[in-house]
Amino acid sequence: MTRGVKVRLALFVALAAVGIVYVTGTYLGLVDRLLGRGLTISATLPDSGGLFEGSEVTYRGVKVGKVSDMEVTRTGLKVELALEDGTKIPGDARVEVHNLSAVGEQYLDIVPEDGRGPYAEDGDVLAGDADSLPVGEDELLVDLDQLVSSVDQGNLATVVEELGLTFADTSGPLERMVESGSRFVEAALDNEESTFRLLDNGSTVLRTQQRHRGDIRTFARSLADLTQELRGRDPELRTVLEGGASAVREVDRLMAGLEPTMPVFIGNLVTLNQVVTTRLPALEQLLVTFPKIVANGFTGTPGDGYGHINLQLAQNPGPCREGFVPSDQWRPSSDLTDTPIFPATCRSGAPFNQRGPKYAPRFGGSTNRAAPGAALTDEPAVTVGSQGGLRDVFGEDSWRWMLIGPQEGM
Repeated sequence: MTRGVKVRLALFVALAAVGIVYVTGTYLGLVDRLLGRGLTISATLPDSGGLFEGSEVTYRGVKVGKVSDMEVTRTGLKVELALEDGTKIPGDARVEVHNLSAVGEQYLDIVPEDGRGPYAEDGDVLAGDADSLPVGEDELLVDLDQLVSSVDQGNLATVVEELGLTFADTSGPLERMVESGSRFVEAALDNEESTFRLLDNGSTVLRTQQRHRGDIRTFARSLADLTQELRGRDPELRTVLEGGASAVREVDRLMAGLEPTMPVFIGNLVTLNQVVTTRLPALEQLLVTFPKIVANGFTGTPGDGYGHINLQLAQNPGPCREGFVPSDQWRPSSDLTDTPIFPATCRSGAPFNQRGPKYAPRFGGSTNRAAPGAALTDEPAVTVGSQGGLRDVFGEDSWRWMLIGPQEGM
């Protein structure tokens, strides 16, 4: 073996020894103590709860140190915690002892209230109580034994027997149910994005309902009032429902019977309505004046107890003649031929008797007959027949409907 090889072997052994010593010292905390690193605080507990020197210390589940020393006190136990350098533990944090597994392996977990300061410094003490300790195995076994002893053996046997009858010959359906559940989970994973969108939309719907909760409550109250009223009217509703079918059939037969003539009748009503609407003021004057004339007619009855009709034809003022067909062009009553329509209108003016629809009360005008010599405006045009209400309902062929009524295919 050459000198160089011996030197390299010696250096390797020295470095390995230094590394082993450093790792051992770090694990035991000797390095931190020598270098003044780390944080050392204490925790008080009423009992060890299974802790031992070297147990892990975690902060929100993350390892940050270990239990370096344990000391028995008059009120319980004082545990010294050696924490890693830079660890920030809130001064009001709780300490809890937990089991890492069913067989034990206890560790101390530090649970902060909110994670904000002030933070613990060297020598500070975190206080624990009975709630910080886990349930002991002996206490758990005693409680479990009491639970089992409290169960009635006969009832337990009945339950086991019934469960056996329930699941007898159900291995196939149970297997299919498990397989279906697996396929459901796989389908849910395949449609993960759609599921997330559905949840987001559901959240939007819930927020909308939250904003309109007042309207929803009002609707619910109104619906409750409606259903309560319907409940109070139950006999009447039953009568309507029981007799409604026959009534609907009667109405259907009535509408079927009126089908040939109803369109023509409605079209005529449209035309009549246009005429009546245009002459509404004149019609109103007639309805107001006629009862008074009839009532005043009986005041001229003589004392013999009989009513007399006296017809006098006043010639002053004279009738309106200008604007009508001249007398020499009047046709005899026996002439039934068609001739062009003559646009007759009164053009004489005062002092002649101004008559005709031109001088009747109108919309926007006086409700009285026009005085002789008064200025009158033209009446609004009213068209009937193929240019009036029938045309609005039946179109260009309204004149056919006036004659023959509705036909199939028209």
